[in-house]
Amino acid sequence: MEWETVIGLEIHAQLATQSKIFSGASTAYGAEPNTQACAIDLGLPGVLPVLNREAARMAVMFGLAIGADVAHRSVFARKNYFYPDLPKGYQISQYELPVVQKGQLTIDLEDGTSKVIGITRAHLEEDAGKSLHEDFHGLSGIDLNRAGTPLLEIVSEPDLRSAKEAVAYMKKLHQMVVYLGICDGNMQEGSFRCDANISVRRKGDPKFGTRAEIKNLNSFRFVERAIEFEIERQIDLIESGGKVVQETRLYDPDQGETRSMRGKEEANDYRYFPDPDLLPLVLDDEFIAAARASLPELPDGKKQRFVEQYGLSSYDAGVLTASRELGDYYEATVAALGSEPKLCANWVMGDLAAFLNKDNRDIGQSPVSAVQLAGLLRRIQDQTISGKIAKEVFEALWAGEGDADAIIEKRGLKQITDTSAIEKVIDDVIAANPEQLAQYRAGKDKLFGFFVGQVMKLSKGKANPQQVNELLAEKLKG
Repeated sequence: MEWETVIGLEIHAQLATQSKIFSGASTAYGAEPNTQACAIDLGLPGVLPVLNREAARMAVMFGLAIGADVAHRSVFARKNYFYPDLPKGYQISQYELPVVQKGQLTIDLEDGTSKVIGITRAHLEEDAGKSLHEDFHGLSGIDLNRAGTPLLEIVSEPDLRSAKEAVAYMKKLHQMVVYLGICDGNMQEGSFRCDANISVRRKGDPKFGTRAEIKNLNSFRFVERAIEFEIERQIDLIESGGKVVQETRLYDPDQGETRSMRGKEEANDYRYFPDPDLLPLVLDDEFIAAARASLPELPDGKKQRFVEQYGLSSYDAGVLTASRELGDYYEATVAALGSEPKLCANWVMGDLAAFLNKDNRDIGQSPVSAVQLAGLLRRIQDQTISGKIAKEVFEALWAGEGDADAIIEKRGLKQITDTSAIEKVIDDVIAANPEQLAQYRAGKDKLFGFFVGQVMKLSKGKANPQQVNELLAEKLKG
């Protein structure tokens, strides 16, 4: 029996506002529990919510970026349910009339093809607080600092057909909201998290199967593992004669499995109704136009421009535009050097990326500026140093020892390009290795590399490699 998986994701992106969606309380991460929940967040008697204009602007930016319909009029509703970390007994969200509808996102698949994923809606809502289950000796603590934090909930169509597609979509969406500057994307802090709706059906069956929802997945790895486990669980259950129950489940990363939390509610269980304390959100053409004008160059457009403008491969362009900051750094390096976009790409993706990973830094924390990197590459260009020596210079740049020219001068790293000097080194190497010379001249061509290595070793890596190869080939002929 062949099975088909149907997946839809609900992504919660925390908007990068300084204050909450309906109050002036801070959204800063890491404060002491319950120090950033004001009377409005707690729903105390007599308080009234006021919408954060910046949250609305960010929602509109996202809608424009995914080619969606941005509603000129949307409505906030109360979603009623009881949970200890929901102090009002309801969550303010958007239901029937969301601010963003009918968008799409194109993802790249492993086989080199692409796929368009529909986005049903994106709506504004407030976050709940957080239940704490550790260090309370059988009790739970409640931290309401997150209560009222602005979220944009992004709901996909059920267009995803595998765990890998789901991760590709989630990564693309993560890239988008970070590029736009509307979310910091920090998954460890809960700024970007996912609920996955998963069902299976027999291949060719037009009807959807019964779905289970896995809540609060906060890493790409967990999303992939949770979906893969859930697919197998549902298939095994059906094939053994059981039925999938519509429910909410959690993923236990330690056990690598999903577990039932509660029965899955339907929309009518939440008793949605328009919030009487909030007027409809009305956006005029001027507000939307201003949001459109503030859009940065988007990832797909930037990637295509890098291919066309710099002659890069699609892969290289994709790596360099993975983040807005990395793309900016690369362009600044090319501009400072004035040429050689491929050389710049190789160093940004190679040595620079390796050092960033080793020190667990992002590009904004690089101790080597784009201008400094360009200064190093300029010395490779004019053959002051070889590519190998450049790696030593880069390490010194990273350690803060000055610019490339100062490091080269201080360490005496200038490349030897004088033909007579190189010939003398070659003569010394040949004289010191008569046995290898005889073997080479008898037809053992692979020994050429041995002689090159010996010359570079004797010259302490300073001899120009191209000249070494050319002169050595002549000398070894005899």
